[in-house]
This record gives sequence, C-alpha cells and structure tokens, in this order.
Amino acid sequence: MPVISSNKPYRVGRSKTGLGLFATKPIKKGTRIIRYFGPILDTRIPEHDEIENKYLFELNGRWTIDGSVRKNLARYINHSCRPNAESDVRPRERKVYIRAIKNIEPGDEINYDYGTDYFKAYLKPIGCKCASCERKRKKLRAEARAERAKVKARAERKAQKAGAKVGAKKKLNGHANGKANGRARA
Repeated sequence: MPVISSNKPYRVGRSKTGLGLFATKPIKKGTRIIRYFGPILDTRIPEHDEIENKYLFELNGRWTIDGSVRKNLARYINHSCRPNAESDVRPRERKVYIRAIKNIEPGDEINYDYGTDYFKAYLKPIGCKCASCERKRKKLRAEARAERAKVKARAERKAQKAGAKVGAKKKLNGHANGKANGRARA
C-alpha cells in the first residue's frame, strides 16, 4: 500500500465492499478531493479497446482512462446510489477530478455514482452494496417477514375457527337429530 502524506484529506481503508477511500479531515462541499488518473487509452486502437478491468473510466466515446495503476488512489472510491462526491469529467483536458457534493466528515467513506452502464454490467448481477441499498433491502426484508407473520397468524386463526365449528357440529349431530345409539327414534 502506498504511503500517503498526512496533508491529504483521505486515506485508503477497509470498507464493506473491500477497500475504500475515507476522509481524514473535514471536506467541504464543492472541494476537489482527488484526481482519477492513469494511461489514456484510445478506443480506435484494437489493443486498447480489448483491455478489460474494473478501473476503466470513460471520458467520451474515444478516450478512456485506465485507472488500474497503483498510484491512482481514486480507484479505491466505491459506488453509492446516494453519493457524497461526483466525478468532474474534462474530456478535452483528458482529466477526471472527484469533487465533494456534500460536506464530508472525518471517517466517512468517499463515494460517487458509477453510472448506469457500469452499474448494469458489474453491480446489478451481484447486488449493490452501498449503504442506501443495504437499508432499502433491510426494510424490504422486515416488511416481508411481517407479511409472512400476518399470513401465518391468519391461517392459524382460520384453522382454530374451523376446528371450533367441527367440534360444535359433532355435538349437535349427536343430540339434536334425535338419534340414539345410531338409530332414529320412532
């Protein structure tokens, strides 16, 4: 792991989804946090277009940044559906900066929305692990448990009610029909 000087407002650390970038100092809304960098790939060159890794950042239809270089600490920023940062893409300059869109407190994980293409290709098949999606899934699971409990309680009440009716019918049939020892009275 590369050594990060103490004047940087971030550090690489353990996250729910692997490694992540965390704030070490308060970061104000609108502040540039870090630059996403790496070799610039031209999609018109077949060798460049065939490169597959999760750290490719598309600038436009032609240019892509390969962010897999170890010095690119911005590659550790994870996806979130409710991010506290965003990418500031400058295709003419061939640069990408990550900028805070909310005030970020020390200890908070820095994250941004990766976009729909990346989400569909990589995150949707395994399920998004960001905090907002985790909360949403937790709420849905709790609602499903409550619904199953309601259905089960309703079925038990129905069974008890049916059992009580069967017991009442047996008493009535034995005495109310005027049968004695299985024969009708004359």
